[in-house]
Amino acid sequence: MGWGTDKAYAELGLAQGATEAEVKAAWRRLVSRWHPDRNDSEEAVGMMQRINRAFEHIRAMGFTSAVAPSREPTQEPTPTPTPDEARGEPPQVVRRKVRLSLEEAALGCIRTMQGKLSSACRSCDGAGYHVLQGACTACEGDGLLRQPTWYGWKPSKLACQSCEGSGRARQVCAACDGTGRSEPQHYKVAVRIPHGVRQGDVLHVNGRPVSAGMQSVALELHIALAPHPFLTLGEDGTIQSEMPVDGFAWIGNRTVQVPTLSGWQPLRLRRDQTRYRLHAQGFPSTRRGPRADQVVTVRPVFPDQFSTDQDILLDQLIATSEVEMPPRRP
Repeated sequence: MGWGTDKAYAELGLAQGATEAEVKAAWRRLVSRWHPDRNDSEEAVGMMQRINRAFEHIRAMGFTSAVAPSREPTQEPTPTPTPDEARGEPPQVVRRKVRLSLEEAALGCIRTMQGKLSSACRSCDGAGYHVLQGACTACEGDGLLRQPTWYGWKPSKLACQSCEGSGRARQVCAACDGTGRSEPQHYKVAVRIPHGVRQGDVLHVNGRPVSAGMQSVALELHIALAPHPFLTLGEDGTIQSEMPVDGFAWIGNRTVQVPTLSGWQPLRLRRDQTRYRLHAQGFPSTRRGPRADQVVTVRPVFPDQFSTDQDILLDQLIATSEVEMPPRRP
């Protein structure tokens, strides 16, 4: 006889219509409580079967979707539970700082994130030991050890270190040598950084399998922008730049090269203008949005002293000019 959806939610202590995140959180909490390796009561096995059955029923019917309240969207949708999640193990979150150039942030890029991490030992569920049948031999099941005292003082008791006060016999886990952690494994994940990310933005990359038999990894990337030697980013996405240009090139309406986020580009100067606007050559005003403009301010530069050749050329230029002078007064 099949379960109803309302009963499945009730088994997890939830109201019908709970979101996927709420269902997973409730399921993991119950798994942690009733897993036979952690709970030796007679009803533990039966409870685990009911918990898993309820979770599988809800997953088969489809989770309720909900928009996360965070302003930082995840980079990719939440996947279906991985084998690690099926064991009650959420992906291990790795927080990394990603430093980008202004060009990389504006245009988007792919970054490869790699490192090493270890997960909880699967043999002992991270405890570092296995609970055995019978009482602890060190404290004879009492959980306390009598401490030697000076004459006349009332004897005291401390928690037994062998069983940590539980009174149950334990055996060090051979798989992890009592550390509770697996051997560190290398992870390598290629991440696509969307165009338009800003200083302080946080990107979330959901669980990715690292290697067979190991917990998956989820990345939390904190974006930092490196300062640019020529370009300055405004709040509205406008890029401001100021550069010196040859004063004679400016007078002669010549073309110069100016730096942009897309590389060096030609700019035709005009001797009656020192401020220019380059359309769609700025930074995206919003993440994944269109690019704003770039404003270039040029500063014509002339030599402090002219050379002999320059003086001769200037004399020739002056001689060929036809500037009409006002008539002299008598």
